[in-house]
Amino acid sequence: MATTTATRPLTAFSYVTFDVVGTLIDFEGAIKAGLAKIAAAEGIDVDGEAALAVYRDARYEPGAGLFPDDLGRCYSRIAAAFGLPDTEDYRQLMIDTVGEAEPFADSVAAMARLKARYKLIAMTNARRWAFEKYAEKLGHPFWAGFTTDDTGCEKPDPRYFEQVFAHVATDGGSKGDILHTAQSQYHDIGISRALGMTNAWIQRRHAQKGYGGTIEPESFTEPDYHYHALIELAEAADAAFAVET
Repeated sequence: MATTTATRPLTAFSYVTFDVVGTLIDFEGAIKAGLAKIAAAEGIDVDGEAALAVYRDARYEPGAGLFPDDLGRCYSRIAAAFGLPDTEDYRQLMIDTVGEAEPFADSVAAMARLKARYKLIAMTNARRWAFEKYAEKLGHPFWAGFTTDDTGCEKPDPRYFEQVFAHVATDGGSKGDILHTAQSQYHDIGISRALGMTNAWIQRRHAQKGYGGTIEPESFTEPDYHYHALIELAEAADAAFAVET
């Protein structure tokens, strides 16, 4: 599935910025896997999608912490909701499990193809220690990477994006040279539109209801490019460049 309302072709960009967690890395699958391990050990049934909703709400409570360290505090809310023991070991298990979350099945191949066309920039709300693990699993595709430890803020704060724009400017580029790619309407697609960027929405949850572990936006933003999988963007880029050669 691929649609576009963009006025600029994919060949017009020199940089592609990426949300990492949820777009390239399957953090929801990791949360479910960690909880399933705990639930099996305790003999308690846990609905993974319902647990993601609890996590989503707990994630933005004061003092929750930065991802994925926030899984410790947020696990306490999940444990209370489903009758699981709230222990330090289980909190650490959740942090470790999500810190080792795997890429989506298409992420590594898609990023390798996109790296051949663009300079790729990570823009993640994860901490640096987790991002380094994710980048390795993705095959180290990034030209540059920004984390919450680097920026001192989280998306959708415009200050995060402004730091990326400043970095691109040191390379002779500008905001208009960037295609922002992400799955989160709340953290990325809405704010990138407000900042005048061209964006590509990777709708990872297209076959599932709701927003899972990601906060729901106040309003939906129609993206410039819309794909169900990242490999679709890579294929579209390859096709666009092939036409121009």
